[in-house]
Amino acid sequence: MDLREKKTRRSLHNAFLELRSRKALERITVKELCERAEISKATFYLHYRDIYDLSDSLQMEVIRNIVQNIKHPEEIVRDARQVRHEMIEAFYANIGLVMILFSGSQFSRMPERIESEIKALVFEKLPELQNDIITNVRITYQVMGGFYAFNKYGKEFGFDAVHQAIDSLEPPEK
Repeated sequence: MDLREKKTRRSLHNAFLELRSRKALERITVKELCERAEISKATFYLHYRDIYDLSDSLQMEVIRNIVQNIKHPEEIVRDARQVRHEMIEAFYANIGLVMILFSGSQFSRMPERIESEIKALVFEKLPELQNDIITNVRITYQVMGGFYAFNKYGKEFGFDAVHQAIDSLEPPEK
């Protein structure tokens, strides 16, 4: 990617995040995005199919950043506590972008995408577990359950308290 293309993408991303922080995804138009980014619509369409494609691209960038900060995602099978702690730390390191990109109608996409990325990494390292129902349910339970518990109770009780409550539900690691 040459410098001009990098600048164009950065301009598009910054303009999108600015608009997205104030508007629902469904209300952002390519025209207003291009005006804010100071590019033509033709240039936009060289990079993305539509606003949703741009949003998906940015969401996946954040998800991959979160998942990359989990040292050994395959350990979710044996040590869910450690993986969950690393995932939560990475989540909070990206909280600003998460709050913008996954607000409104995009809310449920985040845990689904994290689950999908973690499963891909786990099954890449442990392919024999791909069709194991217990492994699949465990990953879904850890990611989805943790996400919704933090979302529902985090503000009321504090995120540390929710984290401790989740830890207390599991037997100590041997």
